[in-house]
Amino acid sequence: MTEIKKTGLGSVTPVIPAQGQTKGQVSTSQMDVNISVTDLYTIGVGPSSSHTVGPMRAAKRFADILETLNVFDKTYRVIAELYGSLALTGHGHGTDIAVLAGLSGERPSLVDPDALAPLVETIRTKNKLRLGGKKEITFFENEHLLFLKDQMLPEHSNGMRFYAYSENGDLLCKKDYFSVGGGYVVSQDEGDRSETRGHNIQMPYPFTSAEELLALGKQHHLSIADIMRTNETCWRNNDETNAFLDKVSDAMLNCIQKGCETDGILPGGLNVKRRASTLYRELMANPERASRDPLTVLDWVNLYALAVNEENAAGSRVVTAPTNGAAGVIPAVLKYYERFCIGATLEGKRNFLLTAAAIGSIYKKRASISAAEVGCQGEVGVACSMAAGALTAVLGGTNEQVENAAEIGMEHNLGLTCDPIGGLVQIPCIERNTMGAMKAINAARLALSGDGTHVVSLDEVIETMRQTGIDMLSKYKETSQGGLAVNVVEC
Repeated sequence: MTEIKKTGLGSVTPVIPAQGQTKGQVSTSQMDVNISVTDLYTIGVGPSSSHTVGPMRAAKRFADILETLNVFDKTYRVIAELYGSLALTGHGHGTDIAVLAGLSGERPSLVDPDALAPLVETIRTKNKLRLGGKKEITFFENEHLLFLKDQMLPEHSNGMRFYAYSENGDLLCKKDYFSVGGGYVVSQDEGDRSETRGHNIQMPYPFTSAEELLALGKQHHLSIADIMRTNETCWRNNDETNAFLDKVSDAMLNCIQKGCETDGILPGGLNVKRRASTLYRELMANPERASRDPLTVLDWVNLYALAVNEENAAGSRVVTAPTNGAAGVIPAVLKYYERFCIGATLEGKRNFLLTAAAIGSIYKKRASISAAEVGCQGEVGVACSMAAGALTAVLGGTNEQVENAAEIGMEHNLGLTCDPIGGLVQIPCIERNTMGAMKAINAARLALSGDGTHVVSLDEVIETMRQTGIDMLSKYKETSQGGLAVNVVEC
C-alpha cells in the first residue's frame, strides 16, 4: 500500500514514500498546503488535541455528513470504532467523552467544558444520544463505542471509523477519520479539513522550509513575523488577524491565571495534586525572594507552564499550541516576555505568536506534531522550538538568530518519547512543559549571544526529528506500552 499524502486542494493522492518513511501511513506533511496562524492556535478543551479535540471534530463531521448525504433522518444506530493509539490511551485522554460530545453536535472551540460531564452522564444513564444535537437515537456505549486496542488502521495510528445504520440494519454511511496532531482531522475521501478554509490560495510569500523563509526575509527585508502577517491577508485583514492573536493571547494568559487559582486533585485515578496554586501563593507571599535568589524568575516560568497543563489535564479551556499536550510551553514563554522582558508591548506579543506560528507551520509541512507518530519530540519539542524562535524575535534577534534558536530548541528534544502513565496527560506531561519552556528561554539566550551562524540548520533538525520518529518503537509513541507507563506502578 502506498503512502497517503494530502494535496493543497484537500484531495488525497498516493505518493511514493520518502526514504525511510513507513508505507501505508497518512502523512501529516503538507508541503503544498497553506497553513494559517489560526491553524496553529485553536481554543478548545483538554486534555489532548489528537485524542480529544480531533475525535470530537471527527464525530461532529460524521454527524454533519449524514445530513449532507440525506441519510440523517434514516439513521437509527451509530457505531464508532477507535484504533491504535486512540484505543490504547483513549480512556485516559478523554476520547470517549470527545466522541460522545461530537456525535451530539458539540465543537471543541465552542463547547462549555463544564457541560461535558453532564452531557456524557445523561447519555450513559439513559442510553440515548441526540445525534447532531437534533435527533435522539439509542446508544449503548459498550456496544456502540469500541476501543479496538489490538488493531490499527494502516494509514495512521490515530484512526477512527464511524458507521450509520438504518432501523432495518442497512449500512447508510461509513467513514474513516485520522487525528494527525494539533486537532487536525483528515479523511481520505473528504480530504484535509481544518477549521480554516482557503488552503488553495496563492500566498504573497509562500515557504515550505526555514531556508525559504530566511531567503524571503533577506530578499524583501522583512521579519518572520511580517512575512507571516502579510500571508495572513489571504484569509482576513490585519485588524481581524490582530483580534485573533489578541484573543489567543488572552486565552493563554487567562488559562495561566485560572490554573494559579485552582486547587485539588486531577481526574483520572493517579491522584496527582495540583501544584500551581501552592507555588503561586508562595511566590506572591514572598516578593523579596527575587532579591535573594536571582533564579526566582525560573519559578515563575515553571508556575506558568504548570498552571496551563494542570488546566489541560483537568479538561478545561486551553489553547492548542501547537498541541494540547504541549499547551503550556508557548504561554509560559509569552508570559515570561510580558512580565520579565524590558520593552514588552502588545505588538511584541502579536509578533511572538506570528513568529512561533511560522516555525510551527514548517514542522507541520515537513514532519509531524503528533506524538502518536513521532513521540513527544513532535509536541513539547516543537512547542519549545516555536517558543525559542518567537522569544528571540521579540527580543530583537535577526531572522537568522530566530532560526538558530528554533533549531536549538528542537535539537535538544530529539528522541523525546511519549509514555504517559495510565494514558493520562499528567505524568510526565505536566512537568515536561516546564522543561520545554526553560529550554526555549535558554535557546533564545544562546542564539542572541551569537550572530545567527551555526552548523545544524532548522530544516536539518526537522528532518532528523522526522526520521527519529519513524525509527522510534511504537510503544514510545502515545500508546502507554513502554517507558514510564510500564515501569511506574499505578496507585
